[in-house]
Amino acid sequence: MNIHVVQPGETINSISEYYNIPAGRLILENGITNPDNLAIGQTIVIVQPDILYTVRAGDTLESIAEQYGVSPMDLLRNNPYLSDREILYVGETIVITYQTNKTRTIATSGYTFPYIDKSVLIKTLPFLSYLTIFNYRATGEGEIISSADETELIELAKTYGVAPMMFVSTISVEGIVSREVINDILNNPSVQDHLIDNTLQTLKAKGYYGINIYVENVTFDNINSFVEYIKKASARFHSEGYRIVITITPAMNTETPNVNFERIDYSGLCEFVDGIIFASYDWARTYGYPISIFPVNYLIELLDYAVRIIPSEKIFLGITTLGYDWTLPYIPGVTGATVITNQSAVHIAADNGIPIQFNDEAQSPFYYYTDSDGILHVVWFKDARSFDARARLAAEYNLQGLSLWTIMKFDTQMWFIINTQYYIEKH
Repeated sequence: MNIHVVQPGETINSISEYYNIPAGRLILENGITNPDNLAIGQTIVIVQPDILYTVRAGDTLESIAEQYGVSPMDLLRNNPYLSDREILYVGETIVITYQTNKTRTIATSGYTFPYIDKSVLIKTLPFLSYLTIFNYRATGEGEIISSADETELIELAKTYGVAPMMFVSTISVEGIVSREVINDILNNPSVQDHLIDNTLQTLKAKGYYGINIYVENVTFDNINSFVEYIKKASARFHSEGYRIVITITPAMNTETPNVNFERIDYSGLCEFVDGIIFASYDWARTYGYPISIFPVNYLIELLDYAVRIIPSEKIFLGITTLGYDWTLPYIPGVTGATVITNQSAVHIAADNGIPIQFNDEAQSPFYYYTDSDGILHVVWFKDARSFDARARLAAEYNLQGLSLWTIMKFDTQMWFIINTQYYIEKH
């Protein structure tokens, strides 16, 4: 695999000729939506196919997979655009295998809201081991409240060999974590029992595979209370045959360029769960210092600490999948960022003729531009180099897998990177 960084004067056709790969295939594999106006600094992933197949009359995805000894899921991962339609066209070329050296299988978990576009979900499911549905909020009385009916998502996930996971948090509809509710749960055993009973009832009624509990606002003062609660909840869920995962947002300061996190001892939690996801919803909110979201240098520091106290095979590394556009000058607590897709970030650079820069320490692209009103902006996002650096950490640290926040938009290049490095665990 090569990651080509577009240079001044290059076009999709010149890059195609250089690597001897059809331009159309480069566009498909990378999800390029600006082929006639590439941005300087834009990335294009180059992977040579190993076996190609030309579709004949009567072929189906299943018949082709059987012919080559691969699974239909393999073909969908190598040709994700096929998920958008029900038929194969005679004469079209599909990739059976790529020239890759995959040796490791990892688990992948993707967060979604119930209102995800069905076509996006169908295209994503071949790449997932677990689908975590962000739908349930716990109250201080131990009740759980859902925002929508997720039954269709659960059943669809199962048809793709993906285990649906119920997500429970105290996050309000406004996206705010309730410290009051957290304290009510942690300090009241009867509330805990009621919450666990209600959760078990939903797990059974909906047909979930397991539960993902968001362990919110962990501090040095309440970590022991969290451990006792997770111990109790885990015993109940495991006794019923359910998988239990927890998501932890490391306490951090993102209001300055110098990101740091509190070194809380999470080891007491890992004994009772099947997986721990280190993610950051707080960081991905729109108010915060304009820097890379989850920079690689921070992730390495976090993992170096985490694997000393937690078995690495229980850890999922959280990866954020979107970009952010801030106006400048930045005013703490006032300046808000606009959430944008990585493709949108590339388009803004291309349309404004702005070369994309790259921060090696954070392994993230960025650039500045001035809008039509004369206001200065800074954009931080992720490209193929960003995803490659983060995906490789799973192998380097022997992690259980990667967790994507979120899968609401399909990022072709991100999944292409992951697909070239790993086999995906299925259920």
